[in-house]
Amino acid sequence: MVSSRSVTKNEPEEPTLRLAVLIDADNARAAVIEALLAEIARFGEATVKRIYGDFTASASSSWKKVLQKYAIKPVQQFAYTTGKNATDSALIIDAMDLLYTRKFDGFCLITSDSDFTGLAMRLREEGLMVLGFGEKKTPDAFRNACHKFVFTEILHSSLTSESAEQLPEIKAKKKSTKNKSATKVIEQKLQFPEEFVLTALEQSVDDTGWASLGVFGSYLTKLQPDFDSRLYGFKKLSDLVKAKKDLFEVEERQTSGSNRKILYLRAKILTPT
Repeated sequence: MVSSRSVTKNEPEEPTLRLAVLIDADNARAAVIEALLAEIARFGEATVKRIYGDFTASASSSWKKVLQKYAIKPVQQFAYTTGKNATDSALIIDAMDLLYTRKFDGFCLITSDSDFTGLAMRLREEGLMVLGFGEKKTPDAFRNACHKFVFTEILHSSLTSESAEQLPEIKAKKKSTKNKSATKVIEQKLQFPEEFVLTALEQSVDDTGWASLGVFGSYLTKLQPDFDSRLYGFKKLSDLVKAKKDLFEVEERQTSGSNRKILYLRAKILTPT
């Protein structure tokens, strides 16, 4: 007698984007590298990881400690002339060389320097995804030249909080206090852009007046590449939408032929009192 078996249908995996990660050591912090690579993994696979700088200088000593651990290839650039940045030139030349191999789907540029704005624009012209990572001081020109820009202060805050959870209670309290203060600084500086978000939602809705969370999130990023729900205290966009009950109505809908649910939202209709 042949025993019946339950056959599980495997859904095909989405193709992973091949990403080239290029780090400007002069304008990036080694303290966030672990959280940075984890963030990049959300978008695709870092098939190339290179960092550019003068590693004989004391300013780059923190980077030397993490290069081997995270398999990042250093590209040494000596500062032959004061005031001239050879690091920028080397990174841009390598980026163009990698571009013409046609092996990559996107580039991750880790820098707070607006000198890479032209590079980001050039890569986009070739149809590649450009992800930017830098501090809040990064000029708007570079941030808007990327498809998506992530503030490294957010990554540093999340990394600090995760580390605190693994420490003894006394040490964890100290770490937690530092983390809260760091997060508080970000939150105090940024006011939730209610008008911008509602305008983006208005452009995202279908004929019924509802928009799926995916479409809404994609449109937000297109309009403002550095928009990030974590800047306003929410880990995910879905958490932000659900929390802003004064702005949004939400509902979950079952997708046909699947157990997966999709979140839909629309602007809350204010009733006159």
